[in-house]
Amino acid sequence: MLQDSRNAPRVQVIARRPVSAHGPMWLAMLALMLIFALSLAVAPVQAQERPVSFADLAEEVSPAVVNITTSTTVAAQMNGNFPQLPEGAPFQDFFNEFFNRDGQQQPRPRQSQSLGSGFVISEDGYIVTNNHVIEDADEIRVEFFSGLTLTAQLIGTDPATDIALLKVEHDAALPAVRFGDSEAARVGDWVLAVGNPLGQGFSVSAGIVSARGRALQGNYDDYLQTDAAINRGNSGGPLFNMAGEVIGVNTAILSPTGGSIGIGFAMSSNVAGRVIAQLQEFGTTRRGWLGVRIQDVTEDVADALGLDRPLGALVTEVMEGPALDAGMVTGDVILRFDNGGVADTRDLVRRVADAGVGRAVDVIVFRDGEEQTLQVTLGLREESSAAARPGPDAAPPAAPAEILGMELAELTDLVREQMALPAGTTGLVVQSVEAGSDAETKGLRGGDVITEAGQVPVSTLAEFRERVEEARDAGRRTLLLMVRRGDDPRFVALSLER
Repeated sequence: MLQDSRNAPRVQVIARRPVSAHGPMWLAMLALMLIFALSLAVAPVQAQERPVSFADLAEEVSPAVVNITTSTTVAAQMNGNFPQLPEGAPFQDFFNEFFNRDGQQQPRPRQSQSLGSGFVISEDGYIVTNNHVIEDADEIRVEFFSGLTLTAQLIGTDPATDIALLKVEHDAALPAVRFGDSEAARVGDWVLAVGNPLGQGFSVSAGIVSARGRALQGNYDDYLQTDAAINRGNSGGPLFNMAGEVIGVNTAILSPTGGSIGIGFAMSSNVAGRVIAQLQEFGTTRRGWLGVRIQDVTEDVADALGLDRPLGALVTEVMEGPALDAGMVTGDVILRFDNGGVADTRDLVRRVADAGVGRAVDVIVFRDGEEQTLQVTLGLREESSAAARPGPDAAPPAAPAEILGMELAELTDLVREQMALPAGTTGLVVQSVEAGSDAETKGLRGGDVITEAGQVPVSTLAEFRERVEEARDAGRRTLLLMVRRGDDPRFVALSLER
């Protein structure tokens, strides 16, 4: 068992034979060195000091945290099962007045209310909360820790990150908190969640940062995970670090019961802060737009493309927009964007969104075994109309054939009509997939359309076979296919092993 150096066992040195006059001094020095070394060996690793109390922090930040109550008018829907009263029954006049207005039976609308949390970010009354807290609300009421209640105006929302910005008017300056740097938060750091759980009023819970960089469903997700208790009603409330800075906006929980089980998620302040700045200036978000569809590069896709390792974002479709204007093509792998490496699709989406509208940025792509630099002037995602480029004209059909574990057939006008494909769509339709084949393992199925093989468009079985042989002659282990399923294009790398 390790011991503190103050309780370390004494070290005794016993001489068994005569020593020189300098012996005692040398032995004393040796003993001191041994004691020092032993104390280092048994000293425990010093952990970060645990707060004795969170009371001072809670007292400091609570005045800027608010409870949010919304009301929404919901029109009642008649389903034909309304009650019927016999002629002359008591309260018939009241019943008819309630249900039979303007000659039509219609119940009165009802009021729906919801509860949530928020926090003030400026003395002049700007308040941050979740979009789902105030969505479709007719009236938004904000209650402060002091008991002050004000009506809030909606400034703007961003459903993509579930962030909303409100504004209240008040004669005096309001208590406010500031955003901190969520990137500086480390797993294991203490955090404090403040809000209005289950409508119980102001409540504080403490925990740690359990994980970083969590993604739930959105393209721009960057959640901090925490075990601080978060329940319904905490939505939109702040997650504080120990300096009293907001490093997250409490948004969601993972729970089979609907209550906290220690898995809560707060949108990182670095994402929320950028969204809030845009909502405050424009009333809406202004994200950069590249104009491509992309997918992650897997190991087999990297091998098919000739990349040393799987990285970057593989372009599956180029739409009318900035990327097309800059010369980007389907099959390019985006390796670097705006002087920074691209790890995967999620990394690229967030960086493009944050890069700024109208900026000209350098994009390095991997194409035909070489890197090329394209200069792209980013558009505005919110105004983009993504239209895919049409493909080349279709070639005459041929008899179906089985290749690489798939039964393939060339597209005809009749097949296009039966599959509801756009006119002019070319490629090979997968009629069936062999059980146990690599094609089945990779998720291909009947109805998929293969439009490219080896990054070359294919519309005939002969062209497909040529791409297979070319890949084998080049020593490739896999062949990269462009597969469309409905409106969703993706690359699949199939094994070429016979």
